[in-house]
Amino acid sequence: MTTNADEPQPRPRRRAPAGAAVLREDVTEAIRAAVFEELAAAGYARMSIEGIARRAGVGKTAVYRRWRSKLHLVLDLVSAIAVQGLPAPDTGSLEGDLRLLYEVTSRALRHPVASQILPDLQAEAARNPEIAEALQKALREGQDSVARGIVAAAQERGDLRPGADHALALDLISGPLYWRSVVIRGPKPPKGYLEALTRATAEALKAL
Repeated sequence: MTTNADEPQPRPRRRAPAGAAVLREDVTEAIRAAVFEELAAAGYARMSIEGIARRAGVGKTAVYRRWRSKLHLVLDLVSAIAVQGLPAPDTGSLEGDLRLLYEVTSRALRHPVASQILPDLQAEAARNPEIAEALQKALREGQDSVARGIVAAAQERGDLRPGADHALALDLISGPLYWRSVVIRGPKPPKGYLEALTRATAEALKAL
């Protein structure tokens, strides 16, 4: 039987990619969660792909399909933190924004996993420039966008003068809690500490 060339011809079926080429998102997320757990439990130096795979309930191949090494895996996760950042407070006042930011940040830094991972990665950063760069990006850029938002909103309300030094503002806003929680690894802030920190930071920002 001849076929009219003008008649529409059925399109050939597209073959689905082979199973090995498909990276399931649920497996990827399970691996990411396992990395945080393994970092907290063993530290970066002793962390292994085998341990990560065991925690995630997958084979080592599933990990290597996504990342070439544990270094690339950790760099990817740390870099993702910088992209996500923190939600910018919008309470309608400078002190309200600072207080909310400090509450969220303080809880995050006291989380058992974060309290183990950050100091360990900082130690590794002293020996590994790639980790140092990724960690600085995650910590500084994530906080920078929030600090800029707080300062910009305060300037629009007239709480802060225009032209404030954003780099110095970031140091004033983010420095104290990271120093206390990550550097000296002090205990939970005492009652009234966040309120006092909020007032002091607000006054310092107004002096810029």
